[in-house]
Amino acid sequence: MRWITRENVKVDRVACPWLIRRFVDLDAVFVFLPKETDWKAVHDGILFDVPDCELGHHGESVSFDSILKKYGLTDPALVLMAEIVRAADSRQAQPHPAGEGLRWIAHGFSRLGWSDQEMLERESILYDALYAECQNRVASQTRHRTT
Repeated sequence: MRWITRENVKVDRVACPWLIRRFVDLDAVFVFLPKETDWKAVHDGILFDVPDCELGHHGESVSFDSILKKYGLTDPALVLMAEIVRAADSRQAQPHPAGEGLRWIAHGFSRLGWSDQEMLERESILYDALYAECQNRVASQTRHRTT
């Protein structure tokens, strides 16, 4: 399936493709269009993280949250990861403390001059590592509650 979003990716528009490829659509193809695109005229793929779309921002929730909800992804490590992505990508009242570091890293990647496709490829390992740490933290919390 084609997944379509805005160009010049940062946090959510890298985290979402990582989530989609790992848990929703293993063969996903990502297309990046200019910000000025008439999004209502785009019908040849699934829109995400663009204005007024189902898989976009809603209140304090970011597109990563919308994808979790739509596809019924309830893995506690992904839920924790969503808190961090949300904190990095939006201005919340009570952000997760790891969000600021993720924001800095994402913006640093954007300054390296790579294409959006290169950003997805190269940052993917960052999200693999973040997911692994989220799994570890969730497992640790579970062990502490059962002992």
